Amino acid sequence: MEVSRGTSAVLDRYVTALLTENRRQNLISAATEGEIWDRHIRDSAQLLSFAQRDFESWIDVGSGAGLPGLVVAILSGKSTTLVEPRAKRVEFLRQMVVDLGLANVRVVAGSAAAVHDTFDVVSARAVAPLDRLFGLTLHLAHDGTRFVFPKGRAANSELEVANRTWQGDIRLEPSQTSDEASIVVAEHVRRRGQDDLRRDRQPKGRRR
Repeated sequence: MEVSRGTSAVLDRYVTALLTENRRQNLISAATEGEIWDRHIRDSAQLLSFAQRDFESWIDVGSGAGLPGLVVAILSGKSTTLVEPRAKRVEFLRQMVVDLGLANVRVVAGSAAAVHDTFDVVSARAVAPLDRLFGLTLHLAHDGTRFVFPKGRAANSELEVANRTWQGDIRLEPSQTSDEASIVVAEHVRRRGQDDLRRDRQPKGRRR
């Protein structure tokens, strides 16, 4: 990653704090600590390449250790909301916001259902299968929202299942950090049959 010296220093401090905190609570697999820059930091950073160039707000659901949310916030400087239900992880995230001086970051303790705003980008890493994930996060979207969900080797099968319930501009992009992983990128997501329901609700004479 090509970043400024100041941004690199902030990322270094975050990584050091994350590895230290991993001794207290299981934030990342101990087996991946030696590959933290590729497996976690670069893996999170790549999501920015799938966001809109002019995005202004990002929400990361089930942020955990701050992956990808904190990395996105550090690299982009844009308004970022981290949603996490587990108390110890919320404590860690809030401490990172203070220690790293991230005035652009808000931490919400709870589930996505507790958030009533809409965002330009919605991300979630290892939270739920894709069909459930759309259901958990759809209320966070406006007409121009882009969903960016990193997925593992089951991405194709998850997309196949999700397509039974959901429609929209949904595609898989290859991960830049793993040959076995993909990124789900989606816009205009809605439940199947929703267009028919909208047409049925239109007054007579106004159907198109």
